[in-house]
Amino acid sequence: MQGIVDAFKPLHDLWLAFEAFMVGPGSPGLFGYWMVIALMMTGFYVVIAHDNLVKKIVGLNVFQVSVFLFYILMAKITGGTAPILAEGIKVYSNPLPHVLILTAIVVGVATTALGLALVVRIRNAYDTIEDDEIQAVEEEEDR
Repeated sequence: MQGIVDAFKPLHDLWLAFEAFMVGPGSPGLFGYWMVIALMMTGFYVVIAHDNLVKKIVGLNVFQVSVFLFYILMAKITGGTAPILAEGIKVYSNPLPHVLILTAIVVGVATTALGLALVVRIRNAYDTIEDDEIQAVEEEEDR
């Protein structure tokens, strides 16, 4: 058992360093918010710039993850504990944002599955998943 613990120690140390960098000593840092902006703009760019429908779905998922991260960062309270009444605890964390994000993750997985199923149906109908090629086929059918 100790061998497994030792094997994951560098990963655990890296996580602690990342967590300290994200939150900072005593107050929330801005790195997390910069990550939200970077992920949001990356996802938005992928949705706008690519014609491939699968890439668009991946871009929507990246955008969605940025929203999840934003809610989680807003819910972080330094020194906050679980909302269980106990002696000596003064600061509680609000569990509502975490519950909303958990629900949003489930909805996001279902939406992604539906989107990919639609891409499969589009591929079967048009023999392509490129947006411009689908529009060209639609224009030919309209003539």
